[in-house]
Amino acid sequence: MKNILIIKAHPREESFCNELVEKYMEGANKNEVDLRIINLHDLDLEPWLKYTWDTNHDSIPDSEDLRNSKELILWSHHLVFAYPTYWASPPALLKLFLEVIIISHFAFKYHKPYFGKIPNVEKLLTGRTASIISTMDAPPLLMKWIDKDPGGRMMKDIFRFTGIKFKRKYYFGSVVFTDSEKKNKWLEKAILIGKKDSL
Repeated sequence: MKNILIIKAHPREESFCNELVEKYMEGANKNEVDLRIINLHDLDLEPWLKYTWDTNHDSIPDSEDLRNSKELILWSHHLVFAYPTYWASPPALLKLFLEVIIISHFAFKYHKPYFGKIPNVEKLLTGRTASIISTMDAPPLLMKWIDKDPGGRMMKDIFRFTGIKFKRKYYFGSVVFTDSEKKNKWLEKAILIGKKDSL
């Protein structure tokens, strides 16, 4: 059975992004799969907006939310990050979550650097895959060719650093200028994406 973890990162509960997540789950459940969700909207992350832990993360504060999130990431075979693209990048809510989750001794580990300068990183989350579902007001082609997709590149860099294999990104836009008929087609596509990911 495949374990899929969906990380919902939209600041609002009622959103088209979360509608896509629901349809993704509908599709995934057509196969034998165990689905879990981390809804960042429900986590208490505000204490980590300003922090005092040292550069090696050895003194990072802990919380039940963070412990549960780490356990689910370790449990998963595939991670789905669902978020809106704000100003060409993921929302602050997701960035903050990644900052306190992608830490040394959990997602990676530093060893003695090569030649005293080049980082020697052990990737601790290998064996997992990840995909992105993101909504945006800009057309995805504009994001790709004009803006060069800084948010997507940021996520791929994080995956690479931790050993997670990036599978694919699914961009939906422009949401704000799209009629309900087109959105319904996108929702149907989300079902197919979930069904494919769960194989």
